[in-house]
Amino acid sequence: MLASVATFAIEGIDSKEVCVEVDVRRGLPAFTLVGLPDTAIREARERVRAATLNSGLEFPMQRITANLAPAHIRKTGASFDLALAVALLCASVQVPRDWFATAAVWGELSLGGALRPMRGAVAVATGARRAGYERLVVPAENAAEAVLVDDVEVLGVPSLGKLVELVHDRWRPDPPEPRREWRPSGGGPDLSEVRGQADARRALEIAAAGGHNLLMIGPPGAGKTMLARRLPGILPAPTFEEAVEITRIHSVAGLSNGSLATERPFRAPHHTISPSGLIGGGATPRPGEITLAHRGVLFLDELAEFSARTLEALRQPLEEGRVEVMRGQRSIGFPAAIMLVGACNACPCARPKVDCDCDDVARARYARRLSGPLLDRIDIVCQLEAARPLELVSGGRGPVGSKEVRARVVAARERQRRRLAGSSALCNADMDGRLTRLHVRLGARLRARMLDGHVGTGMSARGHDRVLRLARTIADLDGRERVQPDDIDEAVGYRMTIGAKAAA
Repeated sequence: MLASVATFAIEGIDSKEVCVEVDVRRGLPAFTLVGLPDTAIREARERVRAATLNSGLEFPMQRITANLAPAHIRKTGASFDLALAVALLCASVQVPRDWFATAAVWGELSLGGALRPMRGAVAVATGARRAGYERLVVPAENAAEAVLVDDVEVLGVPSLGKLVELVHDRWRPDPPEPRREWRPSGGGPDLSEVRGQADARRALEIAAAGGHNLLMIGPPGAGKTMLARRLPGILPAPTFEEAVEITRIHSVAGLSNGSLATERPFRAPHHTISPSGLIGGGATPRPGEITLAHRGVLFLDELAEFSARTLEALRQPLEEGRVEVMRGQRSIGFPAAIMLVGACNACPCARPKVDCDCDDVARARYARRLSGPLLDRIDIVCQLEAARPLELVSGGRGPVGSKEVRARVVAARERQRRRLAGSSALCNADMDGRLTRLHVRLGARLRARMLDGHVGTGMSARGHDRVLRLARTIADLDGRERVQPDDIDEAVGYRMTIGAKAAA
């Protein structure tokens, strides 16, 4: 007899529906799996056999053929175990097939029949809702994640035996805890803990207000890392839709704690990371650090120490907000809408100017570690000086805390949201050339300032648009509808290259 059950395969951060078909016929006992399964799926034959028998169910000693459709897509992982077992039980008339006409199942089986938790429950629940299934059966430990997706009933089941009892109305799982009202958290390190660095605070606030990329240059101990780690505390809290998106990515990566994200992510990989670790990839493509930082901050400390291949891999994602990974003649997309924050020293020795023995050649060689195309995608380049001793020994907290700065940033983002309503842009940094020209009108005075900026910095066409977006953000922070010449001047000042900043 033939039976089919729906399940889902993780592909990137999304899920694809897979139909598991099982045919049981008289013949010599055999269990054949087709449909491009990997080694983990081929091993599922033994897990399914042991789990079925250890759950007190009958394993048919007949010819069993299982197909994973569509057959042209390669399937990986152990998440097909439960679907194979259920389809086998349906084909051998141990459970009614009608129950699974509107239900999908997903999970890995142990030899004893218990369901093991898996990564990607939010993505699977999203796929089940998209495919129109009313119910989704998942391991009990994954129910809290899956229930974050609306319009699909999530059934957390601890074992294969309990699922059979559920189908026969002899048992009912406890409903997952109702999703609490979503509230963004306000924790994290506070900006008031930073001593001095007024210019860097200003640059950080502008970057947060418009979602702009930022590079901080300064000696060790000046506060570059300290400032960067306080950036999430002044960013606007994610919307509910963004929180679900962040949670889905972290669920696929195995980083979710089962609850909805309440803050924007902050990722700070070590400078020895590989290009695939940063961008994503692998034999079975997995999200990289840039995707794990989606809708948040990717902080690259000691930026000049990253390999050239790793840094150059950032160029297209920074421009498009998305990563495309090609593996096995197929392309898998990962979201990568991030704020890039970099920190580096002004020269190789990283000593104060009075003690620095680096010549111009060494400085130029160090500056060339960051290519022009990469720097062209950075909106703000900020120079930090070593903190003054008087600022370090003074008691109390800094002049402005994260709460006050965040209020200004949120107000600026709200102006942008209203202005950009109806477009795909969420903040000024997301605007394309057309939106930039629409929302930043260049009068005679602004044109003159931009021409001076071109002469002074030699900015590219991309840099031209980025200066206008940055000026628009500065005006939003001040609550002005129109961009002023002073806004252009300040934005142009942030376009100086790393070499110019180091020489300043």
